[in-house]
Amino acid sequence: MVSSATNFSRSGLSDWIAQRASAVILLAYTLFLFGFLLTSPELNYEAWAALFDNTAVKLFSLLTVLALCAHAWIGMWTIATDYLTAAHLGSAATFIRIAFQFGCALLVLIYLLWGIQIFWGI
Repeated sequence: MVSSATNFSRSGLSDWIAQRASAVILLAYTLFLFGFLLTSPELNYEAWAALFDNTAVKLFSLLTVLALCAHAWIGMWTIATDYLTAAHLGSAATFIRIAFQFGCALLVLIYLLWGIQIFWGI
C-alpha cells in the first residue's frame, strides 16, 4: 500500500468513500435548507435565527462544514497530485505542488474555524 503524508486518508478507496459520503451530507443539508425555505413563506430574521438556534441544526451545520472541508481537501489534493507534476510544470513542480497544498490546507483550516465561529459563536 502506498500512501502520502499529504493525503486525507490511507488509500484512494478511503478518499473516494469520504468524498462520496461528504457529498451526501452536503446534498442533505442543501435539501434541508431548501425545504425550510419552501415551507416558510413568511420567512423573516426571527424565523431564520430560531432555526439556527436549534442545537440539532447547529450540529447538522457543523457536520456539513466538516464534510465541506473534507470534500474540498480531497478534491484539491487530487488536483495537485494529478496536474501539478513535473510533466506539466517542469523542475518547479514539487515546490509549486507543496505551496498549493499548503495554501489549500490553510484555507480549509480558516474556513473550518470560521464556520465553527458562525454556527456556534465561539
